[in-house]
Amino acid sequence: MADSADFEEFYAASAARVLGHVFVMTGNRADAEDAVSEAYARAWQRWSTVRAADSPEAWVRRVAARIAVSGWRKAVNRLRAHQREVGDQVLDGLSADHVALVQALRSISATQRRDIVLHHLVGLSVAEIAAETGSPTGTVKARLARGRQAMAALLTDRDERNLAHEQA
Repeated sequence: MADSADFEEFYAASAARVLGHVFVMTGNRADAEDAVSEAYARAWQRWSTVRAADSPEAWVRRVAARIAVSGWRKAVNRLRAHQREVGDQVLDGLSADHVALVQALRSISATQRRDIVLHHLVGLSVAEIAAETGSPTGTVKARLARGRQAMAALLTDRDERNLAHEQA
């Protein structure tokens, strides 16, 4: 218990300063907060050793700075790997049909959208969707039917709708 109280006192006295230091170093508050949180978590795991250091605050500050730099290195390495992988690859633009489909999917409820994607894009059966979502199969069937109906109205060409109205 004394260790816990000792650590809490240390944290309360030093956390703002360490966060300020790492924030200035990273220029990003969220990254700084993540690095400092991780550093204090590591300090707590090694508290008996950290407490005995010449400056426990310096230990935490050094660990937080290393964590932040490690995050930068990972980001740079990911970017370089992505550039090597993609290279001069040219991606085709999105078709009008693709954009229309995405807009139609966004216009229906989240549960209908999930069920339609699972059924038509992932290829799950109604029973598999019901098991995965914890919904009765009848509910899944109703969501699929209502979602398809709502999307059909959005995806039908205006010319086809006008022709259908004229024929009616």
